[in-house]
Amino acid sequence: MLKNILNLILRSLSKKIIQKYHPDVIGITGSVGKTSSKEAIYLVLKTKFNVRKSFKNYNNEVGIPLAIIGVEKSPNRSLLGWCGVILKATKLLFINDKNYPEILVLEMGADKPGDISYLTDIAPCKVGVLTYISHAHTEAFKTIKKIAQEKRVIISHLQRDGFAVLNFDNELVMQNANMTKAEVVTFGFKTGADLQATDINIILNEKTAWPSGLNFKLNYEGNIVPVFLSGAVATHLIPSALSAIAVGHILGINVVESANALRALEPLAGHMRIIDGIKNTLLIDDTYNSSPEPVKFALNTLSKIIPQNNGKRIAVLADMLELGPETENSHREVGLKTAELGIDFLITVGEASKHTAAAAREAGMDDNQIASFANSELAGKFLQEKLHEGDVVLVKGSQSMRMEKIVKEVMAEPLSAPQLLVRQTAEWVD
Repeated sequence: MLKNILNLILRSLSKKIIQKYHPDVIGITGSVGKTSSKEAIYLVLKTKFNVRKSFKNYNNEVGIPLAIIGVEKSPNRSLLGWCGVILKATKLLFINDKNYPEILVLEMGADKPGDISYLTDIAPCKVGVLTYISHAHTEAFKTIKKIAQEKRVIISHLQRDGFAVLNFDNELVMQNANMTKAEVVTFGFKTGADLQATDINIILNEKTAWPSGLNFKLNYEGNIVPVFLSGAVATHLIPSALSAIAVGHILGINVVESANALRALEPLAGHMRIIDGIKNTLLIDDTYNSSPEPVKFALNTLSKIIPQNNGKRIAVLADMLELGPETENSHREVGLKTAELGIDFLITVGEASKHTAAAAREAGMDDNQIASFANSELAGKFLQEKLHEGDVVLVKGSQSMRMEKIVKEVMAEPLSAPQLLVRQTAEWVD
């Protein structure tokens, strides 16, 4: 009851703040890539504008109002803290804050039907970015069609003077391109995208010979612009950079200037971040969360990195949650993909991931290439003993599987965990 009252108050105050200050709202949604796109767009826009982004992963009915009000940390269960939030919001309505942002970059999540409509009602968008549509939260949405219907609200609510920025490579996104009155701008790898990425290369560090970033060529209106992403190895991070360049161009920022700004973009904690491992190994930390398509993307990236000194490619994969009736099939698809890509060793964590292991066996992986564990602690101890110099390890799983514990177990400098890993604050560390 109190939560519902709080949400009503936050919604009302936030709508009034938007109506008073009229910031241009960049709304971002999709099954994957929201946070990386938010960070990239913010990095580009802050070169020219007074801009604020939604904080951390605050992308729901509470997080969006907090971003609009300008509160970086949720008070959680503190009544006094929420009184402070309401007071700050009220103050914004009674004074004229000349420093209020010109642009708000807001990540908008959807855990259930109606979420995107709720959020865009609070903060109608000038630009709607649709990153990718795939299986995620299917427990709540039941079908991929329902997910697509929910996500497309980010562009269907736009006015004629708005812009819909769409992932050209994702068929489910482009099927909804005609659902908007706004001007459409597309990005992707395929020919036909307004902003197309080609000639992608992983750059190796001269000293360690491990990957240190990637570069690609941006094709836009007949011009070729080189783009470098420091610390990135995953090609599925490139669409985030492309969406940022597209939004920047819409708002008057030169494409070359946007590309230069993106040189400072680095992978977020738990988002395909490269970390040095023990025994001169390389870790790919993708432990923030998990769903079927991102796992397949991550496995593709792992398959392209060449181990050193006869090392192995190792995938450590935990349960993907909230998939409902798609759970078994989705985990089996991941197992088949692991075998298809020739990954040398598979470690699974959790009950649902037993389907991943079973499918990998059926697809040709031997029993001595697979190990399964009930939790991340046991898997981490096994991996620590298993590792040899030159191995490359991908670690990924849904949030509650706590796969960052495995990364901490085998990272070369565990004292750096608070700076490098997800879920290292007091409420998470146990």
